[in-house]
Amino acid sequence: MPGRVRRAPALPRLVVSADFERVLGLRSRAATAHFAVHHLAAQPSPRPAALKRPPPPKLSTIEALASSLPVEDFPAEAPPPALSWVGAVVPKRHARRAVTRSLIKRQIYAAAERHRDRMAPGLWIVRLRSPFDRVEFASAASTALLRCARAELDRLLGAAVALPSP
Repeated sequence: MPGRVRRAPALPRLVVSADFERVLGLRSRAATAHFAVHHLAAQPSPRPAALKRPPPPKLSTIEALASSLPVEDFPAEAPPPALSWVGAVVPKRHARRAVTRSLIKRQIYAAAERHRDRMAPGLWIVRLRSPFDRVEFASAASTALLRCARAELDRLLGAAVALPSP
């Protein structure tokens, strides 16, 4: 279609818990009042791929129809060809309501997209390290909370990407 702008694919997200443990085991690269960012110059762990098998046969005891793959073996899928992967950690103790956690995670991923061109290659995790004041931000999905989180995340990632890689 004419006039349609083609966007770059979104930054891939970290999903394997081992990656979160590796990155969060390091000191934070930058921090603000509510957030901290961690970075590890590495590739993510491979993800287990979904097994592509033919549909199972109808109940049968015929040996030839049995699957040859054991249940525990999952072929590893290579990580996507990207330079940076992003993860978000928003603990329930700092954001009790699910709507608040979702809003903050969306803001984390959106901020990472805005800074993607300046981010060093590797694994990036942004975590909420202290709660937002419930008196100041009474509504979990308030515009004020959204703006405050967005501004703070932009300051955080701007400072983190400006630092030289360790």
